Amino acid sequence: MKKPVLILLKTLTWMACLWPFAVLAFEAVNNTLGADPTAHIALTTGYTTLMLLAITLAITPLRRLSPRLSWLIKFRRLLGLFAFFYATVHMLAYVALYAGFSVQAMIDDIAKRRFITMGMAGYVLLIPLALTSTNGAIRKLGGKRWNRLHKLIYGAAICGVIHFWWQVKTGVLLPLPLTVAVAVLLLARPVLTWRQRRKARAAAAG
Repeated sequence: MKKPVLILLKTLTWMACLWPFAVLAFEAVNNTLGADPTAHIALTTGYTTLMLLAITLAITPLRRLSPRLSWLIKFRRLLGLFAFFYATVHMLAYVALYAGFSVQAMIDDIAKRRFITMGMAGYVLLIPLALTSTNGAIRKLGGKRWNRLHKLIYGAAICGVIHFWWQVKTGVLLPLPLTVAVAVLLLARPVLTWRQRRKARAAAAG
């Protein structure tokens, strides 16, 4: 891909990723966050986190399906870091607006509310991914160890989906589209690996 096109696409990606945050900031300034501002902030940032994780997970299967899409790898780190950014804002919304920075309140919530426990687990899994997202970290860890570490994104996405389902009221299907997307993207990996191995065996036999 030509550099000007890549720069344009990255600029558009930045704009798209920042858009939900910009909308929240605009609503906060204009006092239009709704009847329950805290819930609105938490829902928006949590949903955006899961959506960005799903898009990040989609890059590898798409590249395997078509070599022409190999340029997508240049966006994986950016999308992953934006997912961590929104997860952090989501976490801060809980810590500041729900728990009021009370450590005891957070400990009680983790012990009593399973969706809080699952959300915390998902966030913890994202931390090492964000900390090792630099080229220096890749060189220091080595490609194989870095790739193994970054498989934690699978666990983070699963925790995020469960966190979402456990948080919404019974009968609310808002988490369903993202659940289906994450499930398909996770199942695609072993399927595509099996497909590649089958092709390799057929080529060797031929």
